[in-house]
Amino acid sequence: MSTKAPNPVDKYVGSRVRMRRIMLGMSQEKLGEALGLTFQQVQKYEKGTNRVGASRLQQISEILQVPVSFLFDGGPSGVKTADGFSEGASPTYVSDFLATAEGLALTRAFTRIADAKLRRSIVELVEQIAAREAAEQA
Repeated sequence: MSTKAPNPVDKYVGSRVRMRRIMLGMSQEKLGEALGLTFQQVQKYEKGTNRVGASRLQQISEILQVPVSFLFDGGPSGVKTADGFSEGASPTYVSDFLATAEGLALTRAFTRIADAKLRRSIVELVEQIAAREAAEQA
């Protein structure tokens, strides 16, 4: 039996569900209960392994208190431009990062820093740490 890779849109929508669920401090189990599903099914939706039907998308968006469009915002569109390439989407590493508890916590904390110079210093510090780590791995 061949395993088929998840569709990029299904993966993206799942990552947005996960991000919003984490933002609300909701467990997969709680979301599953609200949907009448097991947490394993929610997990499959979030990974993009299983597709989410239209009525289920509506139900999820209501539970997560966002419009359905939120689940697609910034994702792969599949729309071809004149040169034959798909319309550009935000990099997946951004949504992947925001879908983690650490990414969300860091983002929340960072946005609470009012001093623009301090925020810039933090960004520079993180860039230096990343560059040093990359150099050590090379």
